[in-house]
Amino acid sequence: MKMSVSGKRYIGGCLCGALRYEAESEPLYAGHCYCADCRKASGSGFVPFIGFPSEAVRFSGPSRIFTSKSAAGTDAVRNFCPVCGGLVFGGKVGESEEFTIYAGSLDDPSSFRPTVAIFTKNSPAWAVIPANLKKFEALPL
Repeated sequence: MKMSVSGKRYIGGCLCGALRYEAESEPLYAGHCYCADCRKASGSGFVPFIGFPSEAVRFSGPSRIFTSKSAAGTDAVRNFCPVCGGLVFGGKVGESEEFTIYAGSLDDPSSFRPTVAIFTKNSPAWAVIPANLKKFEALPL
């Protein structure tokens, strides 16, 4: 795998440690998703996410995949640990051009720097959207 020379590393994994990742790259994007699917998948008001090019991410350990239709009508692929059930990343290993890492799985959560909030039209009243995020009612094009 080709790794970035930027020196920026993001390391994390699931609750029990069976599914791990390392990303060495500047993120392509980072933010909060308030869509109904992300809320249901996480059991929370939103999912914090970070996107990386596939060549910058290395996974270790088993994952279990759940696929559903996204708001755009394409397949949304979520990977979770088959041992503890922790939601870790989106995308298909060996197929996807980029991966979405769920920021709650980072070993160092202070490295997460969100810039956008997407699907804000679906945000529940109790899920406060940080004022500094650029807001999109749906998926930005």
